[in-house]
Amino acid sequence: MITPLAAAAVLAAGSVTVPVPQVMAALGDSITSGFNACGWYVSCPSRSWAAGDEAGIRSHFTRLGMRSGNLNFAQPGATSADLRRQVGQAVKAGAEYVTILMGANDVCAGTEKTMTPVEVFGRRVEQALGELKEGLPQARVFVATIPDLRRLWQAGKDSAIARTFWTLGRICRPMLAAPGSKARKDAQRRARVRERVIDYNQALERACAGYGPNCRSDGGAVFSFPYTLDHISKWDFFHPNAAGQRAVAEQTFKHGFDWSPVFQPNS
Repeated sequence: MITPLAAAAVLAAGSVTVPVPQVMAALGDSITSGFNACGWYVSCPSRSWAAGDEAGIRSHFTRLGMRSGNLNFAQPGATSADLRRQVGQAVKAGAEYVTILMGANDVCAGTEKTMTPVEVFGRRVEQALGELKEGLPQARVFVATIPDLRRLWQAGKDSAIARTFWTLGRICRPMLAAPGSKARKDAQRRARVRERVIDYNQALERACAGYGPNCRSDGGAVFSFPYTLDHISKWDFFHPNAAGQRAVAEQTFKHGFDWSPVFQPNS
């Protein structure tokens, strides 16, 4: 659902078209780096939803018809604490378009208690966006929401292979620990972790709205997308595969800017 803050940002931006960038920078974590989207425990930036250049992904980069200038500064394991450093890289590169998808690792800490506090997450994002605006005042910024991690548990809880990967790999334990448990305490834990994702997404939206008309958010599109195991890498049952990256690209791009001209590849 698009909140009043997001709607206000869109209205403020109006429908004025903006020129296609010459340089774009993708910031974030393993999702944006394309981790496990093409190989065993490696990043696959060519398949990134944001800056990937593989035609089948239909990333923001290819949809814009850009030929070069696609920089990917996202790093597996990155948290909100790393966003300012990535912003510095984007500023140094002179990016005219910056995409951000950050927060899954703030949730997927070692335990529920060690998840990043909401106020800390929000402050980090606001500080990073403040530095981005100061360094690149004309750049357009797109902020994507964090996927619904409980949906991942729902999609894979009945798969013995997925449960095995999650357990042996100790993957996102705040959400995926004891994946086969139906105990009330585990259901409540998953609900609390999902609420943390929602709180982070609201913090991202507030920061984007505060940035002004040069920032757009997806209005909850990535969080709300009904993904299945068909969108998830079979190398870890956690990260998006090529189909998942394509879905993120599709869900986000339509909530972005009115670029002119825009190249629309065949579906």
